[in-house]
Amino acid sequence: MDLALLRTFVTVHRAGSFTRAAALLGLSQPAVTSQIRTLERQLGRPLFLRQARGVTPTSIGDELAHKAAPHLDALAEIAETGLDGEYTPRTLHLAGPPEFTAERALPSLATMTGQDGRSFALRASFGTAEDSLEGLAAGHHDLAISTARPRGSLLTATALCDEEHVLIAAPRWAARLGPGRLRRKGVQALAHLPVVEVHESLPFVTRYWATVFDAVPAASGTVVVPDLRAVLSCARAGAGLAVVPRYLTAPALARGEVVALLEPAVPPLRTYFLVVRTGTLSMPHIARAHEWLLRAGTGWD
Repeated sequence: MDLALLRTFVTVHRAGSFTRAAALLGLSQPAVTSQIRTLERQLGRPLFLRQARGVTPTSIGDELAHKAAPHLDALAEIAETGLDGEYTPRTLHLAGPPEFTAERALPSLATMTGQDGRSFALRASFGTAEDSLEGLAAGHHDLAISTARPRGSLLTATALCDEEHVLIAAPRWAARLGPGRLRRKGVQALAHLPVVEVHESLPFVTRYWATVFDAVPAASGTVVVPDLRAVLSCARAGAGLAVVPRYLTAPALARGEVVALLEPAVPPLRTYFLVVRTGTLSMPHIARAHEWLLRAGTGWD
């Protein structure tokens, strides 16, 4: 049986689509379709059921994929390392949200490449969770950090860490609220304060209000800027209250530049996932970066 046909088959099985598999393999869709038909003729059995959106494996297709995939992944690892086991430096393409990637993931990976003689080149791009996952699925990235857990078998996600959100404002706004007023009056005490956010829909403030106050925010964004670091800077300058990750605002809190307006017993959390295309952890440079980030994530709070 032709290994090239099996490789195409396993890629289609994981991608759930001839189109996505073609992009991952660097082939045209007709070429992928032709290879799958050839393999089906050789086996005398259908491997996929064609649907309006993608394909679904038959029971025979599932059985073949489970038997063939581990061996193909092992061959890919041999191709990466060489028969003598020597490591060939590769380029790792990482995608993720700008603030978390810049402040946490990239410094951690830079530390690894500085300590490890088997370093790899690193390329990063920033984007939304949807953009990062679509780019990963299309083969533009090797590794993605996402706040959304992908569905399907093409991508494999592992929980990386949780991010705590904090309601902050400059000291003058905290002074205007007065001690204990927020706890006494609840969300009504914040109704007329200006808000700094990353989007008009107030995603961080809305999530915080729902979790802590069981309410929706009444105000619209006074300052809207699509970067949490800029949100923090504006809040620090007195533009209004904001909800930001604790890791990002911890230095400003320690210096007294901003004040945490409330410390709820159960703070809002957001989970980050480390996502790869299924099967690519057989590639050493991706596996090492994946393992390193997971290890680093245990110390992020």
